[in-house]
Amino acid sequence: MRRVNVVLQHITRSASAVPEVSLQATSGADTLSVVDNRTGKSYDIKITDNTIKGGDLKAIKGTDGQGLMTFDPGYGATTCCVSKISFIDGDKGILRYRGIPIEQLAEKSSYMETSFLVLYGELPTAAQLQKFEKEVMQHSFINQDLNKMTECFRYDAHPMGMLCAAFAALGTLHPEANPAIAGQNIYKDPAVRNKQILRIIGNGPTLAAMAYRHKIGRPFIQPNPDFSYTENFLYMLDVMHEGPNGFRPHPKIVHAVDVLLILHAEHELNCSTSAMRHLASSNVDVYTSISAATGALYGPRHGGANEAVLRMLEKIGHKDNVADFVQKVKDRKETLMGFGHRVYKNYDPRATIVRKLVDDVFAICGTDELLEVAMALEKIALEDEYFKSRKLYPNVDFYSGLIYKALGIPTDMYTIMFALPRLTGWLAHWQEWVVDPDNKIYRPFQVYKGIDVRDYEEPKNRQAKIDDAALAAPRSAVNRRRDAAKGEARVAYSQILPGTDD
Repeated sequence: MRRVNVVLQHITRSASAVPEVSLQATSGADTLSVVDNRTGKSYDIKITDNTIKGGDLKAIKGTDGQGLMTFDPGYGATTCCVSKISFIDGDKGILRYRGIPIEQLAEKSSYMETSFLVLYGELPTAAQLQKFEKEVMQHSFINQDLNKMTECFRYDAHPMGMLCAAFAALGTLHPEANPAIAGQNIYKDPAVRNKQILRIIGNGPTLAAMAYRHKIGRPFIQPNPDFSYTENFLYMLDVMHEGPNGFRPHPKIVHAVDVLLILHAEHELNCSTSAMRHLASSNVDVYTSISAATGALYGPRHGGANEAVLRMLEKIGHKDNVADFVQKVKDRKETLMGFGHRVYKNYDPRATIVRKLVDDVFAICGTDELLEVAMALEKIALEDEYFKSRKLYPNVDFYSGLIYKALGIPTDMYTIMFALPRLTGWLAHWQEWVVDPDNKIYRPFQVYKGIDVRDYEEPKNRQAKIDDAALAAPRSAVNRRRDAAKGEARVAYSQILPGTDD
């Protein structure tokens, strides 16, 4: 077979062809041997870190001269960067930040300490942590222009929509940190990057609390820098008339939320983190990148999953309806939210940690009918062979949604509670991107299957090729009322004044 390939290579060789190598790769060599059956040529492609460079495939050219590319919808088998931030082994249920197991961080660390670790690669000393916390809290105060902007949103605006807009607007307040204005290499300076990190992580809870307060019709609350990061966030959500020294969130609730922030701080190249890197590759300002990542997190397939869990529970309504709902899931008539995970093929390690917090929060805040529905659903899912065989275990979205429900957090704020800690992960990837010597602008390619070429056709010669039904857009009752009024008016006026029918 080898001799046949060699003969074929001689027959099909052309001046433009890349050098061929033997199909028989050296045993143990870090290469992938490929034969292009269209041409009979063979190639050795270098393997590094269990990956091959997509660009190397372009050397494999067909008879049309086009280089080979991979087709990978959803990037399920594509790497785009080298990272040192987090590690996931989905088959074994492992999640580590900078090498430290998530279980240890949830038990021993705080969100601020974990944030420092994720951002800078090492745990801080006591003095470094104190300084970091102090500087973040000093940046928790926001420009009053953002207050005014938030007040302009409708009363029923979704908090995530408000947060997306707020981060984008935040960038307009700092033109000195915008590469489009201050110079393309401005982010090469670590001090400039650190300043933006402090601003974004510090402003995040304030902007999130403002979105919440606006939604419920209460005045905005100034941060309390004497409180911890998580404690201050809950304070800004809940304080009423007590004043800064008269209200303090329950320490167990602060702890529960702090652990949730740790668990959500970073999770490799998920959709929103990929969006962060994608925008950063254009060298746009970091605030616009954060806004885009927030927008990606807004989707129900990503950060909106814990909100979708509560919508599902509301649909079930009562614990007596759980068995019927589960059967509909098995019959593919209903969708089960909060179970299973795209990455974790075993139990989500974060879910194990959060499950331990649920009872503590219930003991403080009580439970309700919807939470009883969730517990009944959890019991069936953990015992039913249908779910066990498919590894559809409750994930972190399921349990975090229950905690937020017990805490009285409105359902449309759940994704905000996810976005807040993920600021750390996004910024860590932004930093890593900036200093990466291979930080090319993202530009995937497509497989074009459209019309090859055709001439422009004059309007008078065209025949409709698109059904008008495909162009229809719904018209509201107001639109229909106005349409009817215009029609009646034409008839009435045409009867009185001939010639006014158009």
